[in-house]
Amino acid sequence: MTRDEAEWVWRELSVAAMYASTKPEMVRLAVIVGLTRATGARYSDLLRCTVDSLDLGPTGAQAGEGRVVVQHGKHRTVREHRLEPGVVLVLRRWMDVREDLCSELEGSIPRALLLTVHHTHDNGVTVASGLPITKQGLVLSWRRFVQRTNARYGGVRPPLPTRFEQVRRAWHADSEVLGEPLGAAGA
Repeated sequence: MTRDEAEWVWRELSVAAMYASTKPEMVRLAVIVGLTRATGARYSDLLRCTVDSLDLGPTGAQAGEGRVVVQHGKHRTVREHRLEPGVVLVLRRWMDVREDLCSELEGSIPRALLLTVHHTHDNGVTVASGLPITKQGLVLSWRRFVQRTNARYGGVRPPLPTRFEQVRRAWHADSEVLGEPLGAAGA
């Protein structure tokens, strides 16, 4: 996958996320792509992000830049990354969707940034929406998007990869080759 193709994915998802009729899963996927684009984070890094990791700047009609703190890799190296206004807009939209998902939960609201968007099953047990998502949940969400998109654009554009890691590398392979910290390109 090329950087241009990865940018196409970001544009598709970020635009779709802003419509009120868009399903929560697509908004969450736009957040994942936007954060990965800005930080170079892998799924496991994103799963460690909480709502407290975000600084979306002042609220108002004009969204500006924000910041996110991500714990990268198995050593959980903490890095702060700048978020461009487009990512901040998508994150604000997700925070509204997230609030709706958590509205029916009893007890305290989960602090995890990424939550399940519909009832799921874990080893035969039904898990309510609004709870922290697992890595497998993110993998399945990306694959559903890829299948729908590849079917929609078949014969018009090259198919998207089924592994999200290929999209992440389209943005951040240069940083890894040069020995820069992941996400330095977006910092």
